[in-house]
Amino acid sequence: MITESKVPKLKGFDKTGLHPAMTGMFDGKYRVHAHYRTQWMAVATKPFTTAGISFDMPVKKFGVGLQVFNYRAGVGNYNVLSALLSVGYDVVFDKEKKHHLALGIQGGIVQKSVNIDKLTFGNQYTTADGGSFDTGLPSGESFSNTNFVIHDINAGFLYYYAKDNARLNPFIGFSAFHLTQPTETFFASSNKLPIRYYVHGGVKVNVNEKIQLLPKFIYMKQINDQEFTATLLLHYFLKNSDSYLIFGPTYRNKDAAIIEAGLKKGSYTARVSYDINTSSLKQVSNHRGGFEISLTYVARTNKPNPLANCPRL
Repeated sequence: MITESKVPKLKGFDKTGLHPAMTGMFDGKYRVHAHYRTQWMAVATKPFTTAGISFDMPVKKFGVGLQVFNYRAGVGNYNVLSALLSVGYDVVFDKEKKHHLALGIQGGIVQKSVNIDKLTFGNQYTTADGGSFDTGLPSGESFSNTNFVIHDINAGFLYYYAKDNARLNPFIGFSAFHLTQPTETFFASSNKLPIRYYVHGGVKVNVNEKIQLLPKFIYMKQINDQEFTATLLLHYFLKNSDSYLIFGPTYRNKDAAIIEAGLKKGSYTARVSYDINTSSLKQVSNHRGGFEISLTYVARTNKPNPLANCPRL
């Protein structure tokens, strides 16, 4: 999912999905990104899937974009469909245009649904015939609705050093999601969606004209839940084909070891990754986790060696 852009993406996220301030932060006319992920096929009768598509473009110092994502999990077809518009603005602090602060806001709607007819509950378990679930028995659950729509607002800021051909280009950012804490519930209760916080950063290291290293991290927290990932990516430029290879590992907070690889050719970047499960579930999952694939297209004028010019961070 890394593109030739001012700000590198972090593993597992579309840029605007990770940070609204990243909207339009790339060298080109517009960008289209498609993404698909499936996980837990080893332990679930129906795997969890993520599919999405996004579009963004720079407009002078602004960036505008739209992303649509769909998440589905479990036999009850629990589904989340989101459509979010985002706007970013790039503030330059010096005449040489080296120091930048990107600001962004994102808003839209999220629709959530579940098919309770496909679910079974503890009250429906019977010991007859060796034990099974009888869906004809009362579930004991009281659903007020199985489908609702809420609004969602996210915002963030990002500092990055954008000097072309610099040996080091650091960046660090902060973003917060669900700022209005909308009420979401399938029951007759007042359940507020907690704010989710992200801190992420890293540095692009231009080793030479062919090799670029990109160490980066992300930390996220939502009430008591938290996650940390650390990544080290290698970009290797293939001069004869005017493309570059992407490869590197990611460690995710005692949960998974991730290997990803990709190829950037012209305006296209294709990436694949696989999560090797390292949590306490590894005995059941046999270390199998999730598979992820993405394709990004950036409409732009062809440039020479991308490692020397882009991404700027």
